[in-house]
Amino acid sequence: MTSGLLTANPAEQTRGAARGGLANIAGSALAGGVGVVVTWIVARRLGPAEAGAFFSATAAFVLAGGLAKLGTGTGLVYWPARLRATGRDHLLGACLRTGILPVVGLSLVLALAMGIAGSGGHRDALRMLAVFLPLQVLTDTLLTATRGYRSMRPTVLVDRVTRNVLQLLTVGAAALWFPSLPALALAWAVPYLPAAVLAGLAARRVHLTGRPAGATSRRAERRALRREFWLFTGPRALAAVAQLALQRVDVLLVAALGGLGAAAVYAVAGRFVILIQFANQGISQSVQPRLAEALSTGDRDTANRLYQVATGWLVLITWPISLLVILLAPYYLRFFGPGYAAGTPVVRLLAVAMLVATGCGMVDMVLAMAGRTSLNLGNVLVALAVTIGLDVLLIPRWGALGAAAGLAGAMVANNLLPLVQVYRGARLHPFGPGTRAAALLAAGCFGVLPWAVTTLAGGGPAGLALATAVAVPAFAGGAWLLRDRLELGAFTRRNPQEAS
Repeated sequence: MTSGLLTANPAEQTRGAARGGLANIAGSALAGGVGVVVTWIVARRLGPAEAGAFFSATAAFVLAGGLAKLGTGTGLVYWPARLRATGRDHLLGACLRTGILPVVGLSLVLALAMGIAGSGGHRDALRMLAVFLPLQVLTDTLLTATRGYRSMRPTVLVDRVTRNVLQLLTVGAAALWFPSLPALALAWAVPYLPAAVLAGLAARRVHLTGRPAGATSRRAERRALRREFWLFTGPRALAAVAQLALQRVDVLLVAALGGLGAAAVYAVAGRFVILIQFANQGISQSVQPRLAEALSTGDRDTANRLYQVATGWLVLITWPISLLVILLAPYYLRFFGPGYAAGTPVVRLLAVAMLVATGCGMVDMVLAMAGRTSLNLGNVLVALAVTIGLDVLLIPRWGALGAAAGLAGAMVANNLLPLVQVYRGARLHPFGPGTRAAALLAAGCFGVLPWAVTTLAGGGPAGLALATAVAVPAFAGGAWLLRDRLELGAFTRRNPQEAS
């Protein structure tokens, strides 16, 4: 079985990424929306202190899961793609065993540690979550393996749709009938049980379909693969933990240094960041195996095209969200309750940082797919040092805003550093014609245009509603006019007459 990359032209690679990415973006939009609604339910049903404890417990759960996965979120995409591209697909089964078995063992150890941590109601929530930690880790790892075979459907259907819909239903039911911190934590984690079963079935089906008939491998080959796999994945394992710490440690630090009430405000104010991160994942997970194949065969032109086109799509989707959040921040926060309006500066600072981060595209993933996992680790550790240093310095004085400053500084560092390294090491960069067009269109329609409208009509609800009503159709019309430059035609079905 040979890789499709060896025969498909760059435009076909873009179409393949678009088709997988479109489904994943739709699923990610659903997951992000569910995350916002679940946050709203918890914030409205529990007091600020208990809501802060819930967000702290789930942050610890996600952080422990990231540690248990040992960087296989990259390794189990990079290595299957590389093995298929280089004609060594008879080693696919050995590759999966190499990545999955250590992850399962470590998840059990961390679940035990998590079950004896914490205190009070927070401890009860952690115990509930600890039971499901191995299931969460196994689900994510198995779905990662399916993406290594270029199959996005299991990730979309199992994780983005099934788990999130079940999570919304179980958390909603618990909020109605058992509105306590442990009950909501249990309801939030229960959907990982059916998700793990479905992920296992999907991984088995994809592997049996994708492996060559009668494939066998020698012991020396398997031993060499294990060594190469962990030499690549080891630095990424530490980087993945540090990356998760960047996303979650700030909530824990706000809870410790500023109190659980401040942690709840910060978690609610930053919820839109997760929505943007889901969009980033939706595109990058589809591009990732194709990019790995292109770089493993030395096809820099295809790799650069994939990176630039995908970044243009990412900017087109995420910049309007960030700019709208800046515009509507006070009203966005009131949705969660009157006590959260103090988070307006937090929202605006994080939104500006997200503009910088998404403008660089999925640069962290590109650096890893280029084999530079050690540089990737260094970058994440620098960013983690920035966020912890600023958090410790600023949270006691500014509370949630201090944590936002720490996270914003980390996001900028964690994108600009790899941006320079990717260009110097692989001569790749994200600033193609589509990226420039998407950035100018979004900034004009959701930045300049609303500013002009609110200057004339006022910044109250009526003026903001008018500004939004003008910006959305202007953006849609601009995207249609620029569809060729943005390569939006890749999301449509291929014309049968088109040359391969």
